[in-house]
Amino acid sequence: MTKIRAPFEPAPWPRRLRSQEWYGGTSRDNIYHRGWLKNQGYPHDLFDGRPVIGILNTWSDLAPCNGHLRELAEKVKAGVWEAGGFPLEVPVFSASENTYRPTAMMYRNLAAMAVEETIRAQPIDGVVLMVGCDKTTPSLLMGAASVDLPAITVTGGPMLNGWFRNERVGSGTALWQMSEAIKAGTMTQAEFLEAEQAMSRSSGTCNTMGTASTMASMAEALGMALSGNAAIPAVDSRRRVMAQLTGRRIVQMVKDDLKPSDILTREAFENAIRTNGAIGGSTNAVVHLLALAGRVGIDLTLDDWDRLGRDVPTIVNLMPSGKYLMEEFFYAGGLPVVLKRLGEAGMLHKDALTVSGESVWDEVKDVRNWNEDVILPTEKALTAAGGIAVLKGNLAPSGAVLKPSAASPALMVHRGRAVVFEDIDDYKRKINDPDLDIDETCIMVLKNCGPRGYPGMAEVGNMGLPPKVLKKGITDMVRISDARMSGTAYGTVVLHTTPEAAAGGPLAIVRDGDFIELDVPNRRLHLDVAEQEIAARLAAWQNRSARPAGGYAMLYHDHVTGADTGADFDFLRGCRGNAVPKDSH
Repeated sequence: MTKIRAPFEPAPWPRRLRSQEWYGGTSRDNIYHRGWLKNQGYPHDLFDGRPVIGILNTWSDLAPCNGHLRELAEKVKAGVWEAGGFPLEVPVFSASENTYRPTAMMYRNLAAMAVEETIRAQPIDGVVLMVGCDKTTPSLLMGAASVDLPAITVTGGPMLNGWFRNERVGSGTALWQMSEAIKAGTMTQAEFLEAEQAMSRSSGTCNTMGTASTMASMAEALGMALSGNAAIPAVDSRRRVMAQLTGRRIVQMVKDDLKPSDILTREAFENAIRTNGAIGGSTNAVVHLLALAGRVGIDLTLDDWDRLGRDVPTIVNLMPSGKYLMEEFFYAGGLPVVLKRLGEAGMLHKDALTVSGESVWDEVKDVRNWNEDVILPTEKALTAAGGIAVLKGNLAPSGAVLKPSAASPALMVHRGRAVVFEDIDDYKRKINDPDLDIDETCIMVLKNCGPRGYPGMAEVGNMGLPPKVLKKGITDMVRISDARMSGTAYGTVVLHTTPEAAAGGPLAIVRDGDFIELDVPNRRLHLDVAEQEIAARLAAWQNRSARPAGGYAMLYHDHVTGADTGADFDFLRGCRGNAVPKDSH
């Protein structure tokens, strides 16, 4: 056996690392902390002051998008070892989009809270955030930002293209399309089941520009992931290389004390907002980036989203807005090409720092676009003014959002009669009724599906159309709610209406037969009812959403903020630092 040095000699790092509060000495407490971990067979010299890197892994058998992260973590570990660090894998809360009820969004804040305390309470000097499925990316970024230790993200990557009868099948997007085709009578149930086999043919997240790929792109645009990370397919060997390089990089970040607060600046968020417009990204990015900004003290608002995204052309030709899938996006050059285009157009803060230690412009200035049908020239953009449209008016005093690249141009200015659903159960009861008084000129209104109302703000805003309308060949109608919409979905859908109905917002008092005016170019959402009548209805309004009796649901109900501020918990906003808790042993 190798002789243990005595006294304990720390490694020659530029400063005493945080983990040494646990491991760096010969006291009873130091021996207690080291001794137990040594039962895993770690040699004594691993505790000599080299950085302890927490690999926060959202792998779970019940999170299929992240099902391959256990293998990927081994590549991260290899990179950490190579760079002289001590990697320790830590399982963390993983909210899967396709299994969690009532909705994964309800548990984003719980995951962020758990991740924050996992980092703060343990002997960790820096963290690698291993993420994939929709809510895992924002929750881990939020938690890490609140602790502010060196942190870097590596995503699991998208699935390979799905194919069905020689056509691309976009995960999620095809699901919405085919379920509508069933109701329209243009597709059989047997064909739908056959197509199911083609939707998820490899490990990874959604292969459309849904929320998972959007948030992977947001992490890269913010500077919190290595350049090129967002688009590499999950099963491509280059994804494993990216993981290993990420492991190497976090060790140097600890040495340099490069923290989220150094990277997540206002300029970084502005870069991300413009990037979201250019890629046709999910509306879910709005609530996640607003919440993340709140963790680092950046005063980001819905008005910033509208102002910064208004003139950004959508140049990434991916479903649900366009034609292709993430696999083609990667082959075309991925997000670095988009960032270069933004820089060339004067829409990028080029000096924004990234986890590489270089500026974003230094990372992307020399990349090339290998397929201009996937990453389009500006003059061929899907939407000349992409971004996220933020609507305001007497129906949404604090704002609502709409994704222009996924909407029907003919419906962007529309006045229609409201057909109201009081909640999602009311919608399900009525929507297939042939006697429902609705046609394609109407506006569908869904209430009580916001953060408090659902609870959790579910992705039900893209309400399926009634069969009687679908059978006419109509595929889109104006829909308004306080809910969210899946990033893989599409349509002229107004979302995140605030204040939400369950908080007494004007949405709560809309009635069947009221007329609503939508004017996206002028950013207006108006309930065409006299002000006195609106005031009288609000005065008579009674809250139908009951406060949960206890547990996390009650905590969520009592402390969740509105969608316009990110639907975070009021007590989690801000950075609480990484002070070492007192040792009670």
